[in-house]
Amino acid sequence: MRIGTDMREPDTMPADYLQQISQWQAQRLADLLAPSGWLSLTGFGWLEPGDNRIGSAADNDIVFRHGPAHLGVVTLTASGEVWIRLPAGSDAKIDGSPVHEARLFDDAGIGKAPSVVSFGTASLFVIHRYGRKALRVKDEKAAGSVQFAGLDYFAVDPAWRVIADWVPFATPYKLSLNRRLGSVSTVDVPGKARFRLHGRTHTLLPYQEKSGGDLFFVLADRTSGEETYDKARFLYAASPADGKLVLDFNKAHNPPSAFTPYANCPIAPPENALDVRVTVGEKRYRGHRGA
Repeated sequence: MRIGTDMREPDTMPADYLQQISQWQAQRLADLLAPSGWLSLTGFGWLEPGDNRIGSAADNDIVFRHGPAHLGVVTLTASGEVWIRLPAGSDAKIDGSPVHEARLFDDAGIGKAPSVVSFGTASLFVIHRYGRKALRVKDEKAAGSVQFAGLDYFAVDPAWRVIADWVPFATPYKLSLNRRLGSVSTVDVPGKARFRLHGRTHTLLPYQEKSGGDLFFVLADRTSGEETYDKARFLYAASPADGKLVLDFNKAHNPPSAFTPYANCPIAPPENALDVRVTVGEKRYRGHRGA
């Protein structure tokens, strides 16, 4: 894309572009439908200091959609350790062993998977996010997977594959992100993507979910809340090369929170609200948002 022109250069388009998008859509669907994919979520809850009663009964501190009425007690210690106690006679297993008390390691451990408590077709593990710890529950038989209504897309339009200028920041910009389940996180933004659409210049702020990873954009546009999910759509882009990066809005897609109430996804910040209708990519999910 030349500076000052809209959209993209025709000769920069891969010859098999439509096939690439079709393959990307197929892989996205496969990832969602995987036994441990986002559609399998059936529970989420932040751990409070001290004892947290867990199970499917309403009198628990953290309530799951399915599973034993009273699975056990999870304790968050003052030092940040997480322990679980299961009642006598419980069929649940901790990391595959029939023990009734153990420390649970979270998913922030470098090179180590989190501890897993399995019960029936479900399992739970501890996640570490934004300085807090929470329980996440998955069930391979979750209704979200069984009753999945599929993905809907706008027609693919190669004109929305935009070559943007990359403008790095001397000091990372601190971007606050509200999240679907009420928390707020702050991320470091290394720079901004600047591009033109329909005769106007737009910018988007990305961050990296992990060091050295792709740029991650949480964005909204004039279709948000109408044809597309109201909270955000996600878009990934490879690291810039020679001051340029590709923003392919045909790959704009729904966050997990569009499909399940148990995903704590970021909401598009005001800085990433595009004043244009982005009529490509994934549409609003038409099925039931639940697990």
